[in-house]
Amino acid sequence: MSTAEETSGDENESWGEVTPDAARRLLIAAVDAFAERGYHATTTRDIAGRAGMSPAALYIHYKTKEELLHRISRIGHEKALDILRTAARGDGTAGERLADAVASFVGWHAGRRTTARVVQYELDSLGPAARAEIVALRRQCDAEVRGIIEDGIASGEFDVLDVQGTTLAALSLCIDVARWFSTRGPWTPDEVGAMYAALVLRMVGAGGSTGGSGGRG
Repeated sequence: MSTAEETSGDENESWGEVTPDAARRLLIAAVDAFAERGYHATTTRDIAGRAGMSPAALYIHYKTKEELLHRISRIGHEKALDILRTAARGDGTAGERLADAVASFVGWHAGRRTTARVVQYELDSLGPAARAEIVALRRQCDAEVRGIIEDGIASGEFDVLDVQGTTLAALSLCIDVARWFSTRGPWTPDEVGAMYAALVLRMVGAGGSTGGSGGRG
């Protein structure tokens, strides 16, 4: 099954802020093309064709193919940061906030898996300036999760020897969901989110009691 065939209809809803309609159609087409073929193997003609437009029409809205990737990556990382920041600054214990952060972050990577594959795995295709901007957003994402873990250590909820390493491991687990999740699999995005929340709570020594479990027997 191709990436395009696996794309759920609600993935395109996440690009509502991209206007006008032609620019949004081209961006959505680029997401599908980059996820299926990879950035370097995709041409502007491929993108325009998927959008039902001419190659010349693409350049009205995007000067280069890299500009498309940069915009996709920036919007995706801003959404990821918002998800983590909302959870990190919410009410509740550190365990509850960490569970919420992981469940929401995983749910996004599963429910928006086509977009997430491009956002998370095409970073090296960007030029130095664009890459630096995205790396800065990633560091902010790391900081939100690290802050929750540090809060849990301070309150005695968590038992963690290496905060930075544990943060990296937790985020890596979440991000990797985009590689394997399929709508034809046994779990929904919410169920995978709950399952991973429980796993990460165990990782930080919280026993997994706060996050529940979305696994199926």
